[in-house]
Amino acid sequence: MQHRIVVLGAGYTGAVAAGRLARRLHREDVAITLVNAEPDFVERVRMHQLATGQDLRPRPLREMFAGTGVDLRLAEVTAVDADARTVTVSDANGVEELPYDSLVYALGSGWDDQGVPGSAEHAHEITGRPGALRLRERLARLGAGESVVVVGGGLTGVEAATEIAEARPDLDVALAARGGLGDWLSDKGRAHLRRVFGRLGVTVHEHAAVTAVEADRVTTADGAAIPAAVTVWTAGFAVHPIAAATTLEVTDRGQIVVDRTMRSVSHPDVYAVGDAAMAMGPGGKPLRMSCATGTPMAWQAADALAARLTGGRLPDVPLRYFNQCISLGRREGLIQYVTADDRAVRAALTGRLAAVYKEVICKGAAWAVAHPVLLPARRRRVVREPARTGTEGTETAVRQAA
Repeated sequence: MQHRIVVLGAGYTGAVAAGRLARRLHREDVAITLVNAEPDFVERVRMHQLATGQDLRPRPLREMFAGTGVDLRLAEVTAVDADARTVTVSDANGVEELPYDSLVYALGSGWDDQGVPGSAEHAHEITGRPGALRLRERLARLGAGESVVVVGGGLTGVEAATEIAEARPDLDVALAARGGLGDWLSDKGRAHLRRVFGRLGVTVHEHAAVTAVEADRVTTADGAAIPAAVTVWTAGFAVHPIAAATTLEVTDRGQIVVDRTMRSVSHPDVYAVGDAAMAMGPGGKPLRMSCATGTPMAWQAADALAARLTGGRLPDVPLRYFNQCISLGRREGLIQYVTADDRAVRAALTGRLAAVYKEVICKGAAWAVAHPVLLPARRRRVVREPARTGTEGTETAVRQAA
């Protein structure tokens, strides 16, 4: 009998985890099923580009995983029973339960309207392809001089505001930030950010928490009204709600609590990666929601699961940060170097070279997902041997294959 591995979600983290498992485990020993609602891999880090009219290269998942040993199931995940070890999925043919021996949960996150009145009704979001396409259509209908307000001063908001301003210099683009513009960056990074915003004509409303959204304006906590023919909401992410409805141990935000190998602390046959997981990084700080976090988490989870199944050594690679890559339109960028626990240092790369750097990172991430088994790796057999840990003691690997 094969060991059944089900991976939920084919974003960066789920797709990377599935591909890495396929490279490391013998095909006769495991059955890997990747479940995703959409037929294409979505480059989530490029949704602001899609929203401004740029066309992204289609990446069909069936083509990407053809011949890899990964079985793609196009369906929506509707429930997870972590005790019975089943996943309920729904597609055009109806509802079905998929049993698993090991589960990799990578359903990610969507936008968080934070309960702000009017945000769900009037604001646009760009956390996925459908939202980005709706915003794309709305922006295309705007006439010269009309106003766009991006709510949220984090990485997504900064990238969205600059991309829109560069693509549509005829629009009046503004950014409403709860704090100061780029207040997490170094002095050099903040100065460059302000210069680019100035050149692009983006108006910045700092320390302006948005408390209401209407069809033609947003209102801030101090009562100010900012005109907005279109409001783009980038003020945070909310994790997929399915995990919170299970018996898995989750945080108040619904993230699955995992150990350093990305394994659930309550259900050892479940691994969680990306935005769906709450993992601790350097200095005892939770890792932030980002692609930069999710991909190394997927590596860690896949390597740990493979090690436990094959009697190998568990990975002991600490997850840490090196930089924050920010696109500021197509011609400008900002690479902010950071400490292991994600605090800005003085060094920063700016300008055209930074834009090229960010583009290389994005293309590299997509290439790795699109070629899941191209890089060489030794496939190991599933065995009845303990995993050697070096620092944790031993644990018994699960054996499902003959």
